[in-house]
Amino acid sequence: MIRRLIAGVAAATIVAVPAAAVPHAQAADPVVFTVGILSDIDSLNPFTGILAESYEMFQLQYATLLSTSSVDFTPDAGLAESWETSADGKTWTYTLRPDLVWSDGTPLTANDVVYTFNRILEGRYEQRNYGNYVRNITSVTAPDDRTVVMTTKVPSPIMERLAVYILPEHVWSGVDAKAVKSFANEPAEGETLVGSGPFLVVERRTGQFIRMVANDNYFKGRPQVDELVFRIYNNPDALGQALIKGEIDFASGLTADVFSTLEGQEGITTYAGSYSGFNELAFNMGAALVDGTPIGDGNPHMQDQRVRLAISHAIDRQQLVDKILDGYGTPGATIIPPTYSTLHIDPGTQTYDPALANQILDEAGYAMGPDGVRIGPDGVPMKYRLFVRTDSDSSVKSGEYFKSYLAAIGIEADIKPVDENALFEIIGRGEFDMFEWGWVVEPDPDYQLSTFTCGKRSYEDGGEVYADLSDSFFCDPEYDALYAAQSEETDQAARAEIVKQMQQIIYDNVAYVVTYYYDNLEAYRSDRFTGFVGQPEGSGSLLFQYGTYSYENVEPISADTGGEESSASASASPGASESADAGGSTAAEETSGGSNTGLIIGLVIAALVIIGLVIALVRMRSKSTEDMKE
Repeated sequence: MIRRLIAGVAAATIVAVPAAAVPHAQAADPVVFTVGILSDIDSLNPFTGILAESYEMFQLQYATLLSTSSVDFTPDAGLAESWETSADGKTWTYTLRPDLVWSDGTPLTANDVVYTFNRILEGRYEQRNYGNYVRNITSVTAPDDRTVVMTTKVPSPIMERLAVYILPEHVWSGVDAKAVKSFANEPAEGETLVGSGPFLVVERRTGQFIRMVANDNYFKGRPQVDELVFRIYNNPDALGQALIKGEIDFASGLTADVFSTLEGQEGITTYAGSYSGFNELAFNMGAALVDGTPIGDGNPHMQDQRVRLAISHAIDRQQLVDKILDGYGTPGATIIPPTYSTLHIDPGTQTYDPALANQILDEAGYAMGPDGVRIGPDGVPMKYRLFVRTDSDSSVKSGEYFKSYLAAIGIEADIKPVDENALFEIIGRGEFDMFEWGWVVEPDPDYQLSTFTCGKRSYEDGGEVYADLSDSFFCDPEYDALYAAQSEETDQAARAEIVKQMQQIIYDNVAYVVTYYYDNLEAYRSDRFTGFVGQPEGSGSLLFQYGTYSYENVEPISADTGGEESSASASASPGASESADAGGSTAAEETSGGSNTGLIIGLVIAALVIIGLVIALVRMRSKSTEDMKE
């Protein structure tokens, strides 16, 4: 479910659609759980958003037909309580849980599932994020309110991994194919978005926070906390300080240096979870539309595999792990991380070897120039644009290392810092040579593998070019054939072998230099909240999972659990500050790290009440004395 680590933003035009009033139960003294993050979402529209942060909101707001187990990533029940396939493997029947309702009380039926899948099957824009799930589906029907039947062209393992967020037809049917491209999916003031997940978006302020409230109608039972707030910080230091000072309860996606400063802090638990993310240096291998029409202005040198291979040998992956991750990760190799041990391969052949990199370029005819910059066979200097993300501290740092590595083999990197929103658009238009970014890979490999297929290149609609998932513009018929084969192979061992072949093709072609696999560094106020669930249990991340397990189970520490009682107001209201600036300063920072804001406020109010009573008594006594004198 979680896609790009960071990506771009689309226009945010508001389209009026029905919404639900904020549940009355949330109004008084809510228990608030606040999460600090380093990047804003790009959209609350599941057809538009591509950020990991956006997908976290999607899965909190909208349930899927099936889910992924917190124990071991295996398929698990979601909206469907059971599912089965026919003897020929081409008809799948999903039985929904009984009495499902949307947050506004409207029944959630099989018709909503049919609507969602057919919208993707019939729409071009809707297929960007979900097309790979439906490419084999021929029909989706609802024999009754609790039964969904899907037929496929051939048997397919993806039918147990349909990571498609089911949308309320009575809301989304009012957003047509044209409007969906700019539909922000943000709630009107005083209302929530209509959803089926554990939490519902009630308020968003761009660059500041997203506030959600518990869904009273959630089919697994109402969460233990009333409000969930995601606060956005402009730098890792501010995020760490916010946790120390009690402004937030959980810090997600910490950098290694900040993570180390939190270790041993009173009331804080640090946690390095195994994760399925990787970062990469990517190349413009010949930007084109899905029909093969060239686009963009990429340097043709990037289409030479020998240039990309030389660059791969010039990158010291271990140094990047040591210097940028502070050791919290491992050197990268292929696009399926080692977390998925039955699928991952590590060829280990593109090792750090600047001498070999120089040799490759010499033999390919890229001669060293008098200024230390090589000249290509076409007479063009090896000077390339390298885009890094200003929103990511690790990306900026990686860019400086890349510049140094490339200089050592006669390549000049012109660093172009831009924010993620701009970079997504730049990539989609093919106006780059290289860039640094990252992906988070689903338990099923299909989605990640699809990003290198020819059909995922950019496309044109109404005279406008739209980015799809391909960012390297790699296109190879052999790879596409293997992609089709793995999507139809139901024998998992046989499928794993195909997936390994596909990784090898990407690796040998050097579509990416996978720089490293990183741990997910998290920290939380263990003096305030408990009940977190890792995925996989015991070693995996606590938040940003393939599911909402921690959000469903987290609860405030109370006397019964042996810790301090957590007030409903323990976390600062998102309105306490207009923004979390570079210093991270907000009104909540006036409290100490382990203090209880609600308790302090309560004591102040109590003191004021007592003072008021004393004054009233003095006045009453004074007036009584005057009456006696009269």
